Amino acid sequence: MPLARTEVVAATVGKEIFVLGGMPLSGPASNRVDAYNPARNTWRRVPNLPAGVHHAMAASALGKLYVFGGYSSAGVAQRTAWVLDRRKWRALPLMPFPRAAAGAAFANGRIVVAGGVTAGAGRLAKSALLFDIRTRRWKAIPGPTPREHLGVTSLAGTVYTLAGRTAGIDTNLVEFQSYRPGDRSWARLPFVPDPRGGTGATALNGKIVSVGGEEPQGTIAEVLAYDVADRRWSQLDNLRTPRHGLGVAAFGGRVYVIGGGTSPGLTVSTANESLRVPR
Repeated sequence: MPLARTEVVAATVGKEIFVLGGMPLSGPASNRVDAYNPARNTWRRVPNLPAGVHHAMAASALGKLYVFGGYSSAGVAQRTAWVLDRRKWRALPLMPFPRAAAGAAFANGRIVVAGGVTAGAGRLAKSALLFDIRTRRWKAIPGPTPREHLGVTSLAGTVYTLAGRTAGIDTNLVEFQSYRPGDRSWARLPFVPDPRGGTGATALNGKIVSVGGEEPQGTIAEVLAYDVADRRWSQLDNLRTPRHGLGVAAFGGRVYVIGGGTSPGLTVSTANESLRVPR
C-alpha cells in the first residue's frame, strides 16, 4: 500500500479493492483513498474523502462504495455517510447516531452498520443502523451483543458479526451472530474459537473469514473460517505479517489483507498479503 497506516477500512468494488482513511504514524486522521487492482498488482489514487477518519465503516453495494462514520482527528465518533459516485464523493443523509469502530455490510438492498461506539466516551452501541439504498433512509434496528473493533461481513443476504471487544485488548470476545434485514433479533452462532478484537472479516466460497486482531500477547496471526453450511470453524494459513486494524476484502477466490498495525497500539504498515480460501 502506498501510505503506511492502521485502522483502515476496505471494500471490493468491481475489479478493485479500495482502502480508506486510517491513522498514519503521525498527523491527523487520513482522508486518503487508494485502490488496488489484484489482476495488475497496481495501486492508484482515488479522490480523497471529504474529511479524515479512522475506525470508519465501508461497504460495497450495487457497484458503489459507501463509507460511514469513524473517528475524527479529535477522536469524536461521526454521523457522516458518503458514497463514491462517478468519481466524486457525495454526502448521504447523516446516520441517526454516531458510530465508530463498528462494521458495515450490504444485504438485500440495505446496508447494516453494526456494533461500535456511539456518542460518549467508551459508550458501546446497543442498536444497529439500517440504510435503505433505494429510499436513502436510515432507521435503528436491534443490535448484536454490544462491542467494538469487531468483524462484520455478509453472505447470501445475511449479515454476520464476529468477535470484537468491550474496551481494551484484554476484553476480547468470541461472540458470533447473524441477522437478515427484517428479522426481529440477531441469531447466535457457534463461538469464534479464540477471542479477538481489532479483527477484519469478509465472506468467500461459503465461508466467513476472520483475519488478524490484537490481544495482550501481541497481534494475531491466526486466520479462521466458518463454513456456513457445515456450521463449523476451521483454521486457514496464518498471516505472514500479523496485524490489527487492517483492511480485509475478498476478490477472485482470495482474501486480501492490507495495512494495519504490526503490534498492539499505534503501529502502521504497508503490508498487502493474500490467501486462497478453499471451497
